[in-house]
Amino acid sequence: MMKRKAAGPKQDGLIKALRQAHPEPEPALTRASRARVDAWYADSAPVIHWDRWSSPIGPLFMAATERGLLRISFVRADEDPLEELDPRARVIRSRQALGPYRQELKDYFDGRRLQFDLALDLTGTTAFQRSVLMAIQSIPAGAVQTYRQVARAIRKPQASRAVGQALGSNPLPIVLPCHRVIASDGSLGGYAGGLDIKRKLLKLEGAQLF
Repeated sequence: MMKRKAAGPKQDGLIKALRQAHPEPEPALTRASRARVDAWYADSAPVIHWDRWSSPIGPLFMAATERGLLRISFVRADEDPLEELDPRARVIRSRQALGPYRQELKDYFDGRRLQFDLALDLTGTTAFQRSVLMAIQSIPAGAVQTYRQVARAIRKPQASRAVGQALGSNPLPIVLPCHRVIASDGSLGGYAGGLDIKRKLLKLEGAQLF
């Protein structure tokens, strides 16, 4: 373990000056501030419901707001998907709240559904990313397009790389089918869940890769 380097005279002087300029608040003021924060949190903080689901392609993390499905993440042992959510929100695990979303995904994996009717919450995306995500929604199941074709679809033909980056941070994979976008040479390109999962999704949909 590395030892912390002792503060020098200059640092000691700076720390002393900061404490003089910003003295610790009175306990009563601290309690009042905490009470205001607690009241806001209880009454006004947004609510995000979440759950985990053991899907046919592995464990999935799902989260939703009152607007709709907010996030789908492929669960990895070294990551905590809760850290991706708004830190100001009240985060509540609820199997019931995620039930309708989980059912549509189950229907998809069981071959009973190829299009989703879910309400989506894309408030955390940029305008460019939303344009890309809306464009890929029009790619039918069983078909693929290249990053270049998607760039042309959003009228930014030179933005193939930016399209790839936008899809790489797709908050709702599977539902917003970034797995249907491949490289111009016919290779799979990238995928947040890994190329093996991308292949499985394309195979499930009956895609014929060239």
